[in-house]
Amino acid sequence: MKRTITKAFALALLCSFLHAGPAVAQDPNAGRNLSANCFTCHGTGGNSVGGVPPSLAGRASAELFQTMKDFQTGKRPATIMHQQAKGYTDEQLQAISSYLASLKPGAPRVPSKAAN
Repeated sequence: MKRTITKAFALALLCSFLHAGPAVAQDPNAGRNLSANCFTCHGTGGNSVGGVPPSLAGRASAELFQTMKDFQTGKRPATIMHQQAKGYTDEQLQAISSYLASLKPGAPRVPSKAAN
């Protein structure tokens, strides 16, 4: 019984990935929605605090896409990004890259000092 449930779950997961590609092409907000994960580390709107990790807003779409592909293949070393990049299809990475490139870069932000 447990094995059947595991197989069914794996099949459902595979099907959801197979259908994700066409959904990205049809959803005009796909890039924005997928990029939300980036903002956790790279700052609100792709503008990081203190420049680490680097800001992504306004960078060239082709550069962002290639960087993510390099993380996926292991060509570019990373602590977390190689794991993040492997979770996306090329179509999703294109949507993310295009959206981030469309954002306006902000002025460098400095971390705030903690109150004592």
